[in-house]
Amino acid sequence: MEAVDASPGGVAGKPAADPTTRNTAVLVVFTAVTNLTDGVTKVAFPLLATGITSSPAQISGVSLTLTLPWLLAALHVGVLVDRVDRRKLLWVANAIRIVVVAAVLAAVVTHHVSMLLLYAGGLSLGIAEVIALISASALVPDAVRPAGRERANAWVAGAETVCNEFAGPLVGGLLVAAGAAIALGASTAGYLIGMGVLLLLVGKFRVERPADQPRDSVNQQIAAGLKFLWHQRMLRVMALALTVLCSCWGAWFGLMPLLATKDMGLDAKGYGVLLSSLGVGGLLGALCVGTLNRLFGRRIVMVADLVGTFAMVAAPAVVNTMWMVAVAAFLGGLGGTLWTVNSRTISQNLVPTELMGRYTAAYRLFSWGAVPLGAGLAGLVAEWFSIKVAFGLFAVAVLLLFVPFLRTFTTEALAAAEPAKAEPAD
Repeated sequence: MEAVDASPGGVAGKPAADPTTRNTAVLVVFTAVTNLTDGVTKVAFPLLATGITSSPAQISGVSLTLTLPWLLAALHVGVLVDRVDRRKLLWVANAIRIVVVAAVLAAVVTHHVSMLLLYAGGLSLGIAEVIALISASALVPDAVRPAGRERANAWVAGAETVCNEFAGPLVGGLLVAAGAAIALGASTAGYLIGMGVLLLLVGKFRVERPADQPRDSVNQQIAAGLKFLWHQRMLRVMALALTVLCSCWGAWFGLMPLLATKDMGLDAKGYGVLLSSLGVGGLLGALCVGTLNRLFGRRIVMVADLVGTFAMVAAPAVVNTMWMVAVAAFLGGLGGTLWTVNSRTISQNLVPTELMGRYTAAYRLFSWGAVPLGAGLAGLVAEWFSIKVAFGLFAVAVLLLFVPFLRTFTTEALAAAEPAKAEPAD
């Protein structure tokens, strides 16, 4: 039984009210606030690094530390998410973020910022992100009934892209231009607000197990999550495809600060505007994903992400014109949101709630774990050859995904992955 069935607020002899609408609104607001704040820090940290060094490898290393914890800690965090109250873990994640941003703020004010501090801060923020994203993904099936999940996923994904990739970078660029201390101070306030919003969620967000049920070891529980992912062909191919796609995003975010500020001549404000094009595409994707799914089906809509990601990494390989790179980034943001909404809905329909934390951890290990690898590889290739060669390499990698994806994501396979659509919403 889903946790929402036992949500508080019911009266004896009467069923508890369905909290789906309320919880969806809370999750969207929480996502908007925290991702707006994340967008600011994603601008602030790399730009602080460009003020210390001009080395592509060292600057891309900041992006690498922000995402490296997906490789180092994701599987163990997945076990934790299936054992502990998922809302409390979101509070812990935001508390870590506040401490880190406050420490970097103190260093900025006292003029003691160093690459070592940025690396340590990035690694800590990365750990907090792993905890937050796995907990939030596992929490959705507990908070929202199956009939409302595609809508909830669309709104949450829209909030992520608009605030993290559009409003966040735009505001971040303006704040950094006004002063790094101002940007970091605003980030601290944003994370505090996010913690307060979570108090409004209704329901139970911890998997209930019989008291006499033996608990497997951590390694056994990790293995269970990995086995479930690997034995589901669609989920497996989806994770492997996303590995390549996410490595492209890691390369883009790792190299774009240097390309934008050195080769394209953009300042902090211009860089924020360039990043915001990702969010504009993401917003459009969130608004039209339901309509596109009905008109063309999930298969074609998810292929749009392959096309968009290819454009995103191919454009900077051949041009230095801001508007062309921005248009390509717009297509990448559009496709990314279309993929995110559909992949989350597919996963939530197929994965049992008691495995959601471990499944999400395993899935994101293959996908988000590729982000630091992409950033690191891109930095090395750019150091040895050039930034354009690095982007070209990742563009070729995306082209290789089309055939295996289309062979696996057939209309029949996607129809079989929609059992929740037939469930009543009572």
